[in-house]
Amino acid sequence: MTTINKQNKFLTLINVFTVDPANQQKLVDLLAMATESSVRKIKGFVSSSLHRSIDGTKVTMYAQWKSMEDYQNMRKNSAASPFLEKALEIAKFDMGMYEVVDTFLPSEETR
Repeated sequence: MTTINKQNKFLTLINVFTVDPANQQKLVDLLAMATESSVRKIKGFVSSSLHRSIDGTKVTMYAQWKSMEDYQNMRKNSAASPFLEKALEIAKFDMGMYEVVDTFLPSEETR
C-alpha cells in the first residue's frame, strides 16, 4: 500500500506520460505489466500508483523507492527496459524525482 509520509525519506518518482487518447489504455496496460512482472520484484521497491487523466491525454505513475541507489539498480535491470521502450513509442515522458515535504488530512470539522 502506498504510504505518503515525510518521515519515510523514500525517493518519490512522479512520471507523467503524454499520450494520444487512442493509446491511453495501451500505455496503462504496458506500465501495469512492467510493474507487475518485473519492477515490483526489484529490491528497494516500495509501491506505485498508476493514474490516467479523464481527458485521455495523460498517464501518471507515482512510485516510491527506498533509495536513489535502489532506483538506479532498477533502471539497470534489463527486465523492465522493453516495457519502457514500447511506452516511449506511443508517449512522451516527463520524469521528476521528489521528496515528501508534508501531507494533509481533512480537518476535524469535515470528517
